[in-house]
Amino acid sequence: MKPSWLQQLMAHHFSLLFLFCMFLLLLLLLQVIRFYQKRRWLIRVVHRFPGPPAHWFYGHTEFYPEKEYEKYTELMEKYPRAFPLWIGPFTMFFIIHDPEYAKTLLNRKDTKTTIFHKIAESWIGRGLVTLDGSKWQQHRQIVKPGFSISTLKIFITLMNQSVRLMLDKWEKLIAQDPHLEITEHVCLMTLDSIMKCAFNQDNTQKNRTLDSYLEAALNCAKCSIWRANNFLYHNDQIFKFSSQGQIFNKFCQVIQQHTDKLIQDRKKSLKNKLKQDTTQKKYQDFLDILLRAKDEHREHFSEEDIRAEVKTFMFAGHDTTSSAISWILYCLGKNPVHQQRCRDEIRELLGDGSAITWEHLSQMPYTTMCIKECLRLYPPGATIARMLNKPVTFPDGRSLPAGITVLLNIWAIHHNPTIWEDPEVFNPLRFSKENSDQRHSHAFIPFSAGSRNCIGQQFAMIECKVALALTLLRFEVAVDHSRPPIPIRRVVLKSKNGIHVLLKKIC
Repeated sequence: MKPSWLQQLMAHHFSLLFLFCMFLLLLLLLQVIRFYQKRRWLIRVVHRFPGPPAHWFYGHTEFYPEKEYEKYTELMEKYPRAFPLWIGPFTMFFIIHDPEYAKTLLNRKDTKTTIFHKIAESWIGRGLVTLDGSKWQQHRQIVKPGFSISTLKIFITLMNQSVRLMLDKWEKLIAQDPHLEITEHVCLMTLDSIMKCAFNQDNTQKNRTLDSYLEAALNCAKCSIWRANNFLYHNDQIFKFSSQGQIFNKFCQVIQQHTDKLIQDRKKSLKNKLKQDTTQKKYQDFLDILLRAKDEHREHFSEEDIRAEVKTFMFAGHDTTSSAISWILYCLGKNPVHQQRCRDEIRELLGDGSAITWEHLSQMPYTTMCIKECLRLYPPGATIARMLNKPVTFPDGRSLPAGITVLLNIWAIHHNPTIWEDPEVFNPLRFSKENSDQRHSHAFIPFSAGSRNCIGQQFAMIECKVALALTLLRFEVAVDHSRPPIPIRRVVLKSKNGIHVLLKKIC
């Protein structure tokens, strides 16, 4: 019997290998053509938006993100309102730094299917930060009771405890050396606070039970920014098998282990009806709300949803506020006159400084203005990303089609000299009622704006007030001029070399 053509071909291994190589080459050629067409399309759609010269292959990686804040003031002057920023040859982010552009974007309901959300989802899951549409609305409604006024009033007492514990530690440390790098201490304090408020977990700060979680969260944030700005690692498979991807995966596992333990411990305590978790607790914390939602909405709220929201709130609930508080202390250390005025206001209000209550929060206007000015200069969430799901036309008549990733640079809006007079000068009076009424609605957006603004913004402002007030009653803060901070984006705004201050105990 004569062999078939396939059998003949199989008998010639060289021919088979040649055909296989030709097939791979064809696939590669088609992919190159696709990428080339994408690049031409991107260049065409942003032709009305001039931007800084970019290398054809590397893009703008010579200044982004390491020198982002160093260069951005110059870029704003050259390219008002917006400009395209290239990451590699085929990826373009459209950066906006104008309040009218910001208003247009935030009043829409574009998706979060950007590379930034994809990377965040890989370690915090599909929670409020990464969700869209009806699923996002459902989760938002579910967790909303966790931030009611009655609950926030209870949180203030817990925040007082966490801040005092940190300040007691500082008092011992400065007895040996007045110099202190504060970011790690503040981060541990805010984690302790969110664990008490949202998950009914005590002694996190004292026992250092979550040190491995903090290390993992810090490194996942670093890897996320590094990956987002390396176009080769936008591909999941390439990143997965890289050395950075393997390290990232190990830290993700640490976060997952802490999350699972937290949930399982709560389920076990509820099952056993432990007295400390049922009869003594006077409010439903965040984890109670999630577990109840699981019972009430079995078809729409899964175990994976619980894990995602726990990871989201553990990270967002401590990292953003720790960034804010660290930069606030730095700003007031750099501006001693404003620091003293805040201290005088707080002393008059609190007397011996025993505790801050809900009633005190509205009675510190100058301190509140100083906090807002710090959030203007150093907004924790420095960028917001959206993928346009339909074309957009901006107020000046220029347009973009669907499919473009838009980055709203909050830091740049807050430093835009066309919006703020002397934007680098610390001036709390910008936030007096008279000046606030005259300001554009989207000129100051540290917690975003619109329907998807930060659900925890009131929680964050309360924690900032408590931390600042109790700190200023006990210490004078001065900056260490030999080690100025270097702002850098690590998901939230951090200092590359930490924030170094000098503390002096007030007798």
